[in-house]
Amino acid sequence: MNFIIKLFLNAIAVVITAYILPGVYLESFWYAVILAALLSLLNVSVKPLLIFLTIPATIVSLGLFLLVINAFIIEIAAWILKPGFAVASFWQALFFSILLSIINSIFERLTVKATHREDAMQVFDKDGNRIV
Repeated sequence: MNFIIKLFLNAIAVVITAYILPGVYLESFWYAVILAALLSLLNVSVKPLLIFLTIPATIVSLGLFLLVINAFIIEIAAWILKPGFAVASFWQALFFSILLSIINSIFERLTVKATHREDAMQVFDKDGNRIV
């Protein structure tokens, strides 16, 4: 169930990003859902291989080459979903990936439950008792 919620939030982020950026065409919300699923599939399958093959370029560029890999993943997704999703140029794909990452991080921040967090900092007194 959590995957479906993240998928729809990612689709909403895709729609917002496509609306903001010129040069990015998205036919409907359902293409955004398909694009979100395809991007997650490509990020799991193709992206690790691309990262491994481009380790020297990533090291030399201090990690900035990962943005190029993200743009290439967007270009692959646009090639697969040709009639419903299109990106005008490589630079538009690069800006699309950056803006999509920012919007997804905002959505992730908004959906984190503030009341019960496992990684919340805990404070202890000198005897080892937890202070609320």
